Amino acid sequence: MTRTLALLDELEAALAGGTNTRRIEMLTRITDLFVGGAPRYSKEQISVFDDVMIRLTHAIEAKARAKLSHRLAPIANAPSDVIHMLAFDDDIEVARPVLAQSERLDEHALLANAANKSQQHLFAISQRKSLSAAVTDVLVERGDREVVRSVVKNSGARFSDAGFRILVSRSAGDDDLAAEVGMRSDVPRPHFLVLLEKASSAVRTRLAAENPQAGSAIDGVVAEVVGSIRNEARNASPDFAAAQAEVERQNRIRRIGEAEVYLYARERKFEQTAIALSLLCDTPIDVVERALLDPGAEIVLILAKVAGLSSTTTKAILLLRAADRGMSANDLDQALSSFNRLQPDTARRVLSFFRTRVKKPATTMVPPAVAVAG
Repeated sequence: MTRTLALLDELEAALAGGTNTRRIEMLTRITDLFVGGAPRYSKEQISVFDDVMIRLTHAIEAKARAKLSHRLAPIANAPSDVIHMLAFDDDIEVARPVLAQSERLDEHALLANAANKSQQHLFAISQRKSLSAAVTDVLVERGDREVVRSVVKNSGARFSDAGFRILVSRSAGDDDLAAEVGMRSDVPRPHFLVLLEKASSAVRTRLAAENPQAGSAIDGVVAEVVGSIRNEARNASPDFAAAQAEVERQNRIRRIGEAEVYLYARERKFEQTAIALSLLCDTPIDVVERALLDPGAEIVLILAKVAGLSSTTTKAILLLRAADRGMSANDLDQALSSFNRLQPDTARRVLSFFRTRVKKPATTMVPPAVAVAG
């Protein structure tokens, strides 16, 4: 450590009357010396580096502190006091490298940081290669949407039961977050059920399509959720029985087709439109109703494509609940453009999930002999 001791003499002179440039030069030399021999230094020697770096770091600008943070963050035995100081720096460019990487920050330090620092600090913590449930509890409670999505996508993060409960609650109305939470292999089944109950049809489709390893677990949960949705939808629609009778009567007179769907949608007959689409797509009525009620238009477009409907009829269906979807004229144009690009085979593949996995009602809505195979 002779070289280090010599540097200490220069350090005293630099701190006493040196310029900022001189202090940065000193810190660079000290850091070079540490990085070059880090694996060989004893705890006592690292403590000396810690003292020197702390004294210099207090007296230099943020840009130089950020450079130091980048250099020390990947080093497993980096001086702990300086790492802690860098992690709690208000300047995120200084704090980010060590918060995201340094193994010298223990759980206590991470909890304190997550509880008190900025959202940018929380985001950096969320990117660590591993996170305890205690830390993620704070992140999902206090973090903004970007922080929460980042920690959910972190395969090294662990969550408590309370943490998952918060995640499911925050997923309501946020399709991207709901899908990311649902894709986690460690989400407890009760929370998964609640998540799917609140999720849109698009989210449930994505979870089934992208998470085939969940197999029967998803099958069972989706069946439970769809059954609940079906009952709620029926109870909320006192005219459903009359609508069913109307569609069945029309189907006996003339096979239900696009003309009937267009008229039902144009006349704002929700139940009749849903029942007719269910027939044309050979898809359970609860799936169709959920698609029509969902804020997104994706599943409606898929149903319309499978049913062989034109863009004119598809537009009428979208307009049926345009106000509830918050759909503007521009949104409608974009949806129809997507519909025109959508290939029938693609639509059938997506809808096949519902046909094969969702339990159909015990009583068929229309005579099965007249159903059109998709």
